[in-house]
Amino acid sequence: MREKVREMWPELDLIKDNQLRDKVLDTWVLALEQSPLTIEDLYNIPFTLLIKDCKVSFISHKRAVVHIAYESAKIMIEFFGENLPIDLDIVVSGAILADVGKMLEYEKIDGKIVVSKTGRYLRHPFTGVSLARTCGIPDEICHIIAAHAKEGDLVIRSTEAFIVHHADFMSFLPLKNVNI
Repeated sequence: MREKVREMWPELDLIKDNQLRDKVLDTWVLALEQSPLTIEDLYNIPFTLLIKDCKVSFISHKRAVVHIAYESAKIMIEFFGENLPIDLDIVVSGAILADVGKMLEYEKIDGKIVVSKTGRYLRHPFTGVSLARTCGIPDEICHIIAAHAKEGDLVIRSTEAFIVHHADFMSFLPLKNVNI
């Protein structure tokens, strides 16, 4: 399972801290062990149920979010320097883990992706934090998982959380309005 998750997430290599990289990998392994979904499903299922007939796969969306967040953070570091400290390992880890809770929020019934019983009670930011904390993910990254979606509108986001939040919505909102 670990090797398949590594193949799914080549972006893990952007995380410089080896221990953190392993914890991020462990979180995805745990999520998939508990999920009714398979790794193969992630290449085929829509990344959201909020867009009717969404054609963009879960993994395509997630990998795009990681790259948008990473490149945005690098540009901000280049232009703002010490005036706005940004930890790239936290950005990348948070972007990779932001939707890990969807492994528990979604299930496949008769070939169709639907919200699971867990998902009806706990949205993916909550289950994602639970999975991440179980694997020893630091609070700074759990904060990103918790704050990346609309639930985060009620907290003060860290700089890294703002970056991941906006990267996520940059790769969601245009797809929501693609026919405009």
